[in-house]
Amino acid sequence: MNPQSDEVSMSMGRESQGAPSIPNEMRAVVLDGIGFSHLGVRKVPTPRPGPQQMLARVDAAGICTSLIKLIEQGPNHPLIYDMDITRFPLILGDEGSVTLVEVGAGLRERYSHGQRYVIQPAVDSAPINHRERYRDGGRGINKVAVGYTLGGHLAEYVLITEEILAAGCLLPLPDATLPYAHAALSEPFSCVISAQDHHVHLTQGDPLGPRGMVKGLKQGGVTVVLGAGAMGRMHVALAMSYRPRAIVAADLVDSRLEVVRSLFGPRAAQLGIALRPLNPANENLKQVVNELTNYAGADDVIVAVGARQVIADSQGLLGRGAVLNLFGGLKKGEDTVGIETSMVHYKEVNITGSSGGSPWDVARTLELMAAHEIDAGDHIARVGDLAHTADFLQMIKTQTIDGKAVVYPHRPSGEIRSVKSWTAQDEKQWLVGSG
Repeated sequence: MNPQSDEVSMSMGRESQGAPSIPNEMRAVVLDGIGFSHLGVRKVPTPRPGPQQMLARVDAAGICTSLIKLIEQGPNHPLIYDMDITRFPLILGDEGSVTLVEVGAGLRERYSHGQRYVIQPAVDSAPINHRERYRDGGRGINKVAVGYTLGGHLAEYVLITEEILAAGCLLPLPDATLPYAHAALSEPFSCVISAQDHHVHLTQGDPLGPRGMVKGLKQGGVTVVLGAGAMGRMHVALAMSYRPRAIVAADLVDSRLEVVRSLFGPRAAQLGIALRPLNPANENLKQVVNELTNYAGADDVIVAVGARQVIADSQGLLGRGAVLNLFGGLKKGEDTVGIETSMVHYKEVNITGSSGGSPWDVARTLELMAAHEIDAGDHIARVGDLAHTADFLQMIKTQTIDGKAVVYPHRPSGEIRSVKSWTAQDEKQWLVGSG
């Protein structure tokens, strides 16, 4: 792997030449029980890497909705494997971007100080370290996760362990100038990459020839995204990279539709894509789709909201050979929805879904960011400090934030900033304390 320059390390208060001074203690967001009363920012020992490990500075970290489930379940969460978190507290945070600051002796031919990376948090590896902390000594476990049983990004430093390297979950930045906060959002975007990569359209130009297969959204087709919240808008942003001729973004909240219109309207017009933000309470969604497709139905429908009725109604929007993606999850016990089997049979539609991304999805996200196909800054709504983590999570629970929150562990601040977007210049000013 080629070294990545740390171009704004000085703005982080650290020298760009030579090994940085690493403190004995660091700030981290720690969970040591069930519930928000067991969540807090604490001083903990800074981990030091073994021969096959590395230490990275966390440059920026995103606040993921999945943290709420982890906090509310604690050791009962399926990825904690009954670990006693009162004895071994968790350092949370599955979204982030990092810079290497210390490399173990066994890895120095491959890695060096100053290289920038993103860590894919879903690590397909059996536990290697501290197996005694896991249920049954780790037997039968083949997946661990950063921000769960492995230290997370909501800290000033994160340990890159053997599990992360073995699973190929350390991804280099293709462009060293990517803002820290943008790179940190590669993980949620990777979930969208994975979801849209699950779309499969069959082709058969010659009726006497074999069928072919095209992955992704149909180029020149009509895509419908149901739900224009934070993840729904990421779907709209990525959908444009496939160059459909029309994208319909539907939501019952007009302010979200206005965000879609303002963020993506100019680029859609530039690409020749008809972008239709739509409130189903005010317009007939099916009629709009019929008008766009000459009553043939949509080619790709993505349900980006967890609502049973939306899933049921989405089936009426599908055209022949279309793909229905159930991206928004439903609660266990409430996740049974009727499927019109004749639609599957006669229209030959595919129903798909996905949960999370793979290392490839993160790498692909970074490529699209570097190519300016997607702008992660459009999706950032709040900026703050590690100490604001609980506040941000409560905003998510009460739906008083519409977008992603990002924190900078090495830039302590008492301020929570509300933003409409977050550029490289915004980040630079924030890090030097003048923003």
